Amino acid sequence: MSLTRKRVLVTGGAGFLGSHLCERLLREGADVLCVDNYFTGRKDNIAHLLTDPHFEAMRHDVTFPLYVEVDEIYNLACPASPVHYQFDPVQTTKTSVIGAINMLGLAKRIGAKILQASTSEVYGDPTVHPQTEDYRGNVNTLGPRACYDEGKRCAETLFFDYHRQHQTQIKVARIFNTYGPRMHPNDGRVVSNFIVQSLRGEDITLYGDGGQTRAFCYVDDLIDGLMRLMATGPDITGPINIGNPHEIPVRELAERVIRLTGSASKIVHRPLPQDDPMQRCPDITLARAVLGWAPTVALDDGLMKAAAYFRQMLAESQERQDRLSA
Repeated sequence: MSLTRKRVLVTGGAGFLGSHLCERLLREGADVLCVDNYFTGRKDNIAHLLTDPHFEAMRHDVTFPLYVEVDEIYNLACPASPVHYQFDPVQTTKTSVIGAINMLGLAKRIGAKILQASTSEVYGDPTVHPQTEDYRGNVNTLGPRACYDEGKRCAETLFFDYHRQHQTQIKVARIFNTYGPRMHPNDGRVVSNFIVQSLRGEDITLYGDGGQTRAFCYVDDLIDGLMRLMATGPDITGPINIGNPHEIPVRELAERVIRLTGSASKIVHRPLPQDDPMQRCPDITLARAVLGWAPTVALDDGLMKAAAYFRQMLAESQERQDRLSA
């Protein structure tokens, strides 16, 4: 057994993906430093880790420099849902771009390997389907989603320029739709929206006719993909798509959620938001070949786990309200 533990920094570590990554890294025997400004991350997501002597949480905004000593950096810091990243679009761009510069500067100074959590949003509203890593995208630079889309595209540029100019060890993962426990209940994404609405017995909101397609990856599969990418040698930089290639219409997702939760909710239609992509599905040929990775959790199984989490969250919220009104 090694006498020294790998020291790993996770920015955005109290978020949905970050908290699961911190948990997994601890299980693998790492010392974990979780950094988050708690804009969308939540302390509840990491509360169960605080008693672990190999876990440390730090409140910090990555748009400011950070001086720590670590071996690896996972840069996950950025609001990732349209509701959150459009709330303060200038700050979203700053987090993506200045945050990347600060974390790359840290990696350069200390010789750490660094992984960028990029996104399928770099492909915009794609004209190529499914999306392969060599597709350059179809992004509206002036639209309400551009703060995130272009911010992440610029971050990728910075990563590869640091790699070319400073020989920084980089890894770039393009993350597709991911779901599971610890999603923010008000993040506006279809899985959390549909589950929370169905559990409350509310109408399920479907934008457009529901024919737009998405592919949903369970969080445990996604974290496995990220860690496999980080473990590759210096010749593997990415970008590599990490997501589930099984594509379904959003309408079918709503119907599945109603069935799995036993809800009496009805589906109602609203206008399609601007620049909402009609198709989003990863080609994971590269991930299979380079990482030996492919998702294993079936959609219904993952949805049941996510629904159980939200059911417990709603029950606890109701209990708090009952105590306050008693």
